[in-house]
Amino acid sequence: MSNPNSNAPATPHTPPAPPAAAAPTPAPAAPVPGAPKPIVTFEEFAKLDLRVARITHAEAHPKADRLWKLQLDDGSGTPRQICAGIKDHYTVEQLMGRLIVIVANLAPRVIRGEESRGMLLAASDVPKDAATADPTVIRKVIVLKPDGEIAPGSIVS
Repeated sequence: MSNPNSNAPATPHTPPAPPAAAAPTPAPAAPVPGAPKPIVTFEEFAKLDLRVARITHAEAHPKADRLWKLQLDDGSGTPRQICAGIKDHYTVEQLMGRLIVIVANLAPRVIRGEESRGMLLAASDVPKDAATADPTVIRKVIVLKPDGEIAPGSIVS
């Protein structure tokens, strides 16, 4: 229908195009190996009890090829056991008597039948999942230790 007050030629009415189908929502991206982790507050970080401990005994985990079962002196007077996935990187001789840094207040966890009461800290040049995905990747792992002699149980801050 034309507007009688308009000098423009009449154009046929075209119905509006149907709305375009919404693009499918992309799946969340898979985490990138070694990508930064979420920010934590100072208060969250301060909950960690980092301590110095001395390895007093190391033996192969009976049910895991890559784990050492470590007995520690954490300065508490009660022996502590942790399981650590560093067997491919350290020998018993390299571990015995060594001072390390542990997360002392990590909730105990049973790992393949053995209780682990804490976690040692280590640095790596390649994320564990990237090395697992590509067997040609050689991963270097270094257990963190104090720079000098200090008593087991000393606080790390």
